Amino acid sequence: MAARCAVCGKGPQTGYTVSHSHRRTKRSFRPNLQSVRTTIDGENTHLRVCTSCLKAGKVQRVAA
Repeated sequence: MAARCAVCGKGPQTGYTVSHSHRRTKRSFRPNLQSVRTTIDGENTHLRVCTSCLKAGKVQRVAA
């Protein structure tokens, strides 16, 4: 399953882990995705949404 937000499209980014001796190794920064039940066009569905979209109120959760 792709690590991509269903609302904003935020996905993984790459960077480096830098040690004390300044050696660099590649790593990835993955978004914090949560599985959320929401209503779209009157139908309950599951979406994988990043926590920044949840906190901003871009998605309304459905009570279980």
